[in-house]
Amino acid sequence: MASNDYYSVLGVAKSATQDEIKKAYRKLALQYHPDRNKTKEGESKFKEITKAYEVLSDVSKRQAYDQYGEAAFENAGAGGPFGGQGGRYGPFSYSYSTGGNGQSQDFGGFSDPFDIFEQFFGGASPFGSRQRRPVYSLSLTFQEAIKGAEKEVNIDGKKQKIKIPPGVDTGVRMRFGEFDLVFDVAADKRFQREGSDIVTIEEISFPQAVLGDTVEIETIDEKISIKIPPGTQPETLIRLRGKGVQRLQSTNKGDHYVRVKIVIPKSVNKKQKELLENFEKENGKKSWF
Repeated sequence: MASNDYYSVLGVAKSATQDEIKKAYRKLALQYHPDRNKTKEGESKFKEITKAYEVLSDVSKRQAYDQYGEAAFENAGAGGPFGGQGGRYGPFSYSYSTGGNGQSQDFGGFSDPFDIFEQFFGGASPFGSRQRRPVYSLSLTFQEAIKGAEKEVNIDGKKQKIKIPPGVDTGVRMRFGEFDLVFDVAADKRFQREGSDIVTIEEISFPQAVLGDTVEIETIDEKISIKIPPGTQPETLIRLRGKGVQRLQSTNKGDHYVRVKIVIPKSVNKKQKELLENFEKENGKKSWF
């Protein structure tokens, strides 16, 4: 392999897509990483493929490399087009941040730089003294998630009680003392949750849709009466402000949306048929909707 040809180093064509470059790097990283390959040749090749990937996985760096070659990165510390980034181990930065004002980095398709090492090397990580917080999954019922709950958990053989705030949802990760929890919330047959909003379906008859009516519906807190306006059309959404889920770490709530479904009878008696036929004649239309 020519050490100054990054495409050859990764074994891809110059026209390779970003996905092909990532796949090639992952394969080579697994083969030559020092934790797996203890030879000097392996260490040298790992540095080589890491350097190549760091350039080719970055669109702007790749464009500069295609145009100027390695010269684009010479004297980087003295004001070159890409300044030096000390404290790096391959394309993985020690200064990685998952939030706040930290900038995100491209870690080859992995959302967290630790993930690639956990997948490749069974948890081996070159990130020095930084320690990962233990993460556990906790299942909640729909009501526990939207109302909050006190749960007893068993961490490393020790039982402890924790308070779950209202508004958590599936995939939310929260810190509790020395560990983190990721929640898995069960679905509910009555309510469809979309963030802090709730959606329910209310079935009404054709006469109710035409004439209007007052119907009782169930929200996550209580049953309330709402008005169905005359002339309501199928799939109409009626918004109930502040009747949704409490937003996480806030006193504000989302909204409840009632989706109106008009139920058409599958059969009618003779009198009903006559009334509908007269209605159609009076209305002068072939369709009700």
